Amino acid sequence: MDGSAHSGRILRPRRLTRREFLRLTGAAAGGAALAACSPSSSAPTPSAQELVQLVYQDWRTEWFPPMVQEMLEVFHAEHPTIRVFYIPDPEDFEQRMTADFQAGTAPDVFQACCTYGPTWAQMGFALDLRPYVAADLDAETIADWDPVQYQSFFLPNGHQFSLPKYHGALALYFNKDLFDEFEVDYPDASWDHDDYLEAMRRLTHDRNGDGQIDQWGSITDVSWDRLQIHVNGWGGHFADPADPRRCLMGEPEALAAIEWLRARIWDDQVLAVTPPEQGMATRQAFIDGRVAMAEDGSWALKDIISAATFRIGLAPMPSGPVRKVTLATTDGFGIFAGTAHPDEAWEFLKFLISPTYGRAMAEANFLQPARASLVEDWIRAIREEYPRQTNAVDLAAFADGHLQGYSVVAEVFPNLSEARRIAYDAWDQILTVGQAPADLMIEAAAQIEAAQTSGI
Repeated sequence: MDGSAHSGRILRPRRLTRREFLRLTGAAAGGAALAACSPSSSAPTPSAQELVQLVYQDWRTEWFPPMVQEMLEVFHAEHPTIRVFYIPDPEDFEQRMTADFQAGTAPDVFQACCTYGPTWAQMGFALDLRPYVAADLDAETIADWDPVQYQSFFLPNGHQFSLPKYHGALALYFNKDLFDEFEVDYPDASWDHDDYLEAMRRLTHDRNGDGQIDQWGSITDVSWDRLQIHVNGWGGHFADPADPRRCLMGEPEALAAIEWLRARIWDDQVLAVTPPEQGMATRQAFIDGRVAMAEDGSWALKDIISAATFRIGLAPMPSGPVRKVTLATTDGFGIFAGTAHPDEAWEFLKFLISPTYGRAMAEANFLQPARASLVEDWIRAIREEYPRQTNAVDLAAFADGHLQGYSVVAEVFPNLSEARRIAYDAWDQILTVGQAPADLMIEAAAQIEAAQTSGI
């Protein structure tokens, strides 16, 4: 997920282009080499000619840069001939990165996620990692990752554009105090969507008596992957797994899931979505007690447990009528296809996917590790920092899809940017403003499918 979703306050340093950054850091490297010649220097430092400089771009949220700097010290100690400089993602991330890629000024190593990662790969901006993976990564390392997440980093032609950064997963947060107040049983792994709906109805109220709902049963986001997991739960798909050029959003299973969501939002008014919540983030609506449940990810966990004034609970996502599903995010690390130093960039990427870096992210902001072998360490770190808030909280609910094999990832089309535009326009009419029936997706699906062959 986008790093801006992982924390509150945003850092806003002036954005440098990669060319400007390397020019400045080249001068710094030269100064370091001169300093190494002084009598007080205790260890040899590579000369500016020997030192390979890389730019690494990643999240800009408050907690991330200090962690990165600590980790870069570890990497530099192990790789004295490589100097990596971290820069934060720009605020208009997708647009600026696309422009940087097109101009050839993108960072050597970058983070990508969701639908924009494969879009950049489709445009030829990400290095094919297959030769490096085959040479350096063993089967045990690959098996430690969720196979669904790992496979999401391949294009249909086999091009491997990324490796896992962390394993964000969706679960159902719930407010135990509100459940107790209205005598509703806590959710658990046995819940299906009928149980979910019944709880939403019992937990939706007009608390101040003004005739307007001010406490909703639950909340979700109108976004690609959040809607897709409901469609998958009904047995449907966005893209045909056998042929991603075919759009299945207009098929009965997908329409039934979207209609279920539309009816909960507009007919029953028990499910809030982020725009009707006056732009409030899903997690903030939950923290403020405006919703009793929230479909949100492990990336929101630290914000929620550090700010909530009530007892929280966690449960796996309710099962759909056909299958149980949760999201595995596709947050990954990639290498710019135009980098001048692909081998050194690969050395750094190997460090980013290492247990050392995974533990650092898990401890700094409770990011769920991509490696199954680190899940227990992650849970332990959370409980040690927040023992009271996490008492009797099923933190392993986030890892259930990974460990039990029911995770899914965002389904993508060859022409994903156009598919996103068409789908979001339709979802806004159906779900966000409630002015169109779910059947609008039949027309949208036809347009998306046409875009895959026309190249518009």
